[in-house]
Amino acid sequence: MPEKLFRVLSLDGGGAKGFYTLGVLREIEAMIGCSIHERFDLIFGTSTGSIIASLLALGKTVDEVHEIYKAHVPTVMKAWLPSNKTKALAKLAADVYGDQKFDAFRTDMGIVASRWVEERPMIFKTDLRQAHGRQSTFTPGFGVKIADAVQASCSAYPFFKPKLIVTDQGDEVKLIDGGFCANNPTLYALADAVVSMKQPLETVRMVSIGVGIYPAKKYSLLSARFWISKFPVVPLLQKTLEINTQSMEQLRELLFRNIQTARINQEYSEPAMATDMFEHDLHKLNILRQRGAQSYADHEPTLKSLLT
Repeated sequence: MPEKLFRVLSLDGGGAKGFYTLGVLREIEAMIGCSIHERFDLIFGTSTGSIIASLLALGKTVDEVHEIYKAHVPTVMKAWLPSNKTKALAKLAADVYGDQKFDAFRTDMGIVASRWVEERPMIFKTDLRQAHGRQSTFTPGFGVKIADAVQASCSAYPFFKPKLIVTDQGDEVKLIDGGFCANNPTLYALADAVVSMKQPLETVRMVSIGVGIYPAKKYSLLSARFWISKFPVVPLLQKTLEINTQSMEQLRELLFRNIQTARINQEYSEPAMATDMFEHDLHKLNILRQRGAQSYADHEPTLKSLLT
């Protein structure tokens, strides 16, 4: 085994289904016996994954992140007007991150968002070593606050309004959810590790965590969400994100098959597990967290070999 391993953590997007991710991470944290940021050299996240990833990289424990999710996520997801969802998401970001910028992170980070006009990814990073170009003007996180980068990564249009950020270069950029370009950001994380940070393939260890795959949720006829769900854009968005997630994983297997990887993203078929990214029932979200912990158990030997 190489003397110095380079460990990477990648967290998918998926809205409220991030509770599943927290279940997996709770067990990982217990297994390694230290904070997540102390064991991983690079953490990437998209959308809900960017919230979890950034909080862990700031030094929060998984239980602390879980408490934040219980306090804020149902409020964000319960609102059904885009303006109300956007306000709730902005409040979450402001309350949790304040005015902190990317120099506050304790390990290297990547937060994935999508440029609205240019139709390209925009990835907020911590370190010059992660830059694939324009190194002379590199600034951690483009000079923006963590709160703004995370809100941009989570702005799943049309359910949230696009997020306008202003970089330290004075560039105004309109951003939407990072899931439109990489709902599973594993490839972007590996590109940083192997290409720009120049880590040999044999030293890299990857842990990639999804949000689970579930049957479609059915709403009561009396629920406003029943009628909203009838608009084609709702299933189309969820299908787009799922196709993106699976295609990224397929490419990862083809391009980086020599990198030791644990991919955790269990599929469920039971009707009782039906849910979606806008779930706000804490009882159901607690079940997702429990299922995440159970998924960890299925991968425990591999995770131990990668992380201990």
